[in-house]
Amino acid sequence: MIRRVTVPTLFPPPVYSHASVVEAGTRLAFLAGSVPLDAAGDLVGEGDPVRQAQRVIANLEEQLHAVGSDLAHVVTTDVYVVSSEPAVLAAVWEVVRASGLSTGPHSSTLIGVACLGYTGQLVEITATAVVPEAGDS
Repeated sequence: MIRRVTVPTLFPPPVYSHASVVEAGTRLAFLAGSVPLDAAGDLVGEGDPVRQAQRVIANLEEQLHAVGSDLAHVVTTDVYVVSSEPAVLAAVWEVVRASGLSTGPHSSTLIGVACLGYTGQLVEITATAVVPEAGDS
């Protein structure tokens, strides 16, 4: 269902693939940005990008479960981090890697940005995932 490609003639990515191919006829879910807010709309992990990344992953899992998918079926993500410091981006990426999201590994872009939509928000992840048929894995 998902073929993940690491191109041997390109620099090997640390924990993601260069491309993911999904066969035609497969159901896909295009998820809105997962943000570090709790169910009441309160920011989780103010000032702490690692804690926010953990909440973002937890919220992403909820989005995926709501459409019948999971982290293992994510084919691509964009990870936005409010920082220009490579160490901060790396710390957030470690949360992504540890989450199982990179199990595929999926295709991903890690992006340092100036700001995000909610006051105090430091991390957001958008994703595209395969929605498997019952019994597929």
